[in-house]
Amino acid sequence: MVRRLRAIGAGLPPTDGVAVFNRMYLTVTEGVRTGLGTFADPPAVAELDVLFAGRYLLAVDAVAAGRRPPACWRPLFELRAAPEVHPLQFALAGMNAHIQHDLPLAVVDTCRRLGREPEQLEDDYHRINGLLARVETAVREQLMPGPDVLERLEPMTHRIGAWSVGTAREAAWGSVRLLWGLRGRPSAARACATALDGAVGLLGRALLLPLGLRAPAVEPPSAGAPAVGLRTAEPPVVGLRTAEPPVVGLRTAEPPVAGLLPVARNRPATDAVRAGR
Repeated sequence: MVRRLRAIGAGLPPTDGVAVFNRMYLTVTEGVRTGLGTFADPPAVAELDVLFAGRYLLAVDAVAAGRRPPACWRPLFELRAAPEVHPLQFALAGMNAHIQHDLPLAVVDTCRRLGREPEQLEDDYHRINGLLARVETAVREQLMPGPDVLERLEPMTHRIGAWSVGTAREAAWGSVRLLWGLRGRPSAARACATALDGAVGLLGRALLLPLGLRAPAVEPPSAGAPAVGLRTAEPPVVGLRTAEPPVVGLRTAEPPVAGLLPVARNRPATDAVRAGR
């Protein structure tokens, strides 16, 4: 997987939106590989990581072959060359698709292949969060524009400042529990997965709304990590109504439920923006 991610990056211009996400994802994948021995179940984590990355690679291959990728990935691939979209938006849109849609399906596939219950993978699932938080912080620091242009980008800083990889992964775990509970009902599970795909794609388009300014792509530092969610006043959703934690990964005040994208509360991402108000 690491070799494949490197090959994809080598074949893309640095400003390409997919290349921006790919660089960040390579950093995360290398970090998981390096720290594999620290997990409680290294073989299961390795299997999950490969199945997880494989879903991104399937989207890449579909586009290369002239086919449509899953709905969650379409915004990134369709807008990858848009000069008015900022690189940080590309990074977050890729995390959105990969964490909120691909990750729950990869966890369920891993459990089926290895004969595990999701609860047996839960500790290692959450153990990765520290790595991802470091990568997210590094990506934001590298790609966030300087204070001289932040005022012009206030809509973007509002949007991306409300996004969180931790909240996205919590929502993804809620989707795992829902999909696992539906494993004996194939048609219902497919309907749920389809609804999740579409809802995550809608959020991806919101993250990629053009803002009229494009900063140069920057290589993320090697010590970092990636994934989804907008802070909301109402509990979010996806597809089917459930009492479990969120399905779509928008940052919320309470455990989400199911439905349409809510309106994010205004939370500027930087002190510079806050001072300008």
